[in-house]
Order: sequence, then structure tokens, then C-alpha cells
Amino acid sequence: MKNIKTDKISNRKKEHIELCLTDKVSFKEKTNGFEFYDFKHFAITEVIPDEINFQTKFLGKKINYPFLISCMTGGTVEAESINAKLALAAEQLKIPVGVGSQRQALENDNLLSTYKIIRKNAPTVPVLANIGAAQIVQQKNNLSKLVEMIEADALVIHINPLQELLQPEGEPNFKCLIKNIEKIVKKISVPVIAKEVGSGVSFEAAKKLLEVGIKGIDVAGAGGTSWAGVELLRKKETSENVFWDWGLPTSYCIKEIFKLKKKYKFSLIGSGGINSGIEAAKAFALGSDLVASARTILQTLDKNDVNGVVELIENWFSTVRNVMFLTGSSTFKELRKNKIIRKDFLY
Repeated sequence: MKNIKTDKISNRKKEHIELCLTDKVSFKEKTNGFEFYDFKHFAITEVIPDEINFQTKFLGKKINYPFLISCMTGGTVEAESINAKLALAAEQLKIPVGVGSQRQALENDNLLSTYKIIRKNAPTVPVLANIGAAQIVQQKNNLSKLVEMIEADALVIHINPLQELLQPEGEPNFKCLIKNIEKIVKKISVPVIAKEVGSGVSFEAAKKLLEVGIKGIDVAGAGGTSWAGVELLRKKETSENVFWDWGLPTSYCIKEIFKLKKKYKFSLIGSGGINSGIEAAKAFALGSDLVASARTILQTLDKNDVNGVVELIENWFSTVRNVMFLTGSSTFKELRKNKIIRKDFLY
């Protein structure tokens, strides 16, 4: 017997993929803010580029680059092929990879393979499970099942009030969200990461999340994919909407949340319009421990397959290495020490 509710969610996820393969869902005017920053050139650098090592640990596993292939998809037939290839790229690069919302897997066992393929194809790297804030509020789900399903190293809770507000099928009821997150953090066996989906995380919101035990903040700021735009296009709403560009720019979120590192131990993930190596370098300089990208990776995969994704990320970190050389920074810790400046102070 067909599950009408599950079919509707699968169709929605298919529409999301199709829209994200285009540039129609970019922010219209607001940017990630990185263009307002520049690096301080250090003419007497003594850093040796080939000695810069990007290897680090994330969720207890060694990774070659501090880059996360961000949570994208699952729960639809098309997703299995996408996730299979993303996982292959992650395994080849030795970087972490996330799955899209696993809500579907809780409601339809026929779709489990669209998620399980990630761990199958990426056996040695950190894998991130994923569920939405709306489902956290409802307290109906066995979240341990999500982790076990893909042998995940962490659980991502994607917090998306704007998307839920504008989505035709949305559930914009987040009452008791923080209280329920605190319960989950205490109960679940892996670290929990909080992630926005394109509107950013403020200092105040990050502080509340860290106070209840969250171990990672993915800022997912404004300037990349507008999920308001995605849902407005799905509704075929073509008139101007003030919420298309709603949110805090990625650069602002990283800079503000980095201040919390003095008190809390957590991973700060910079995402939201990270589309080049120079933007990744600026995210690191402002305080990110890792950077992440979704739509650019998805589009690259669609055009150039797995090798295209691998080459893209390697090229980005070649740019990051060059920036570190030119600023006299042998480590990210050094890159954060007064190596980046707002452009308006240069003139």
C-alpha cells in the first residue's frame, strides 16, 4: 500500500534537488559578507607552502582537509545516486560528509538505502546523521536509530524556522526546542551539532545552544542558497518577498560566534555561500574550524561527477595554502592573528 505522506515528502525532496541544481535560489542582494574583508600581505613571509599541513581531527577521526560536504539529500530515488557519489568523494579526500534529513527513513524502510549508501561508500571518514528541528519539537522519533542507520559519528539538528514558515507543508512550531535539544544531548551517544540552513546563527542563539551541550555550530549564514527562495519558487510565488534575503551574513556569524571559543569547547563550521578557496580562507581567518558547502558541490557533481568534486576541493585548499604563505601563517591559529582586515580600513 502506498504511503501518501511519504510520497509527498519524496516529491518535495526531488523538487529541492532540482531547484538547487540551478542558480535561481541564490540570495538576490545580500551576500556572505566576505567581499568586505581582505588579507594583510606579509612581504617577508618565511612560511614554506609545502610544509603547511591541513590534517586535523574531527569527531575523533583524522581528516585530510577541514572541509565538510554538507548535509544535502536523502529519502528520494534520485538521492541514492547523489549520496553514493558524494560519499566516494569524501572517502577519497578523507573529509567528513553529511546526509540530508533522515525523517523519511523513520517513516519508510524502502528509502533506507538512500542514506545507508553514505557509510557504505565512505567507511573511514566522519559521517553526520541529520534530523530537523520540527521533528525534535514533536519528540516522536527514535534518534538513536538515525545514528545507527548510517553508523554516524554525530547528529546534526537542522534548525530552519524561515523555511518551515514559508514551506507549503511547513511546521513552524519550535516551542520547547532548546529544552528538547538538551534532553537529546544527554541521551544520545554521539555529539550533537546545530546547523542553520541559510539564515545564519547569531551569537545569542549559539550561546543558548552551547549552554545545553551542543558540540558544533554550523552557521549556514546568508549569502549562499536561500531556502526561502526555494520554497517561494515551489509555491510559484513570483512577486517580491521580503524574506527571500532574510538572514545574517556568514562572515558576521563566524566572527561573532568565534568569541564564544573563550568559554566553550566546540567545532565552529563556516558555511553559507562558500564558493571559492579565497572565501574558505576568509572563513578560517575569521574563526572557522571547518568550512562546508552544499549547492556548489551538488552542481559540480552534476556536471563533473566525483572527480570534479575532488578536484574542486583540492583546488580550494591550494588557494588557502597560498593565502597562508602570503600572510606569513603556517597554521590556522596564526592566520587568525590579525591577518585579515575590513577593506574600509585600508583606504
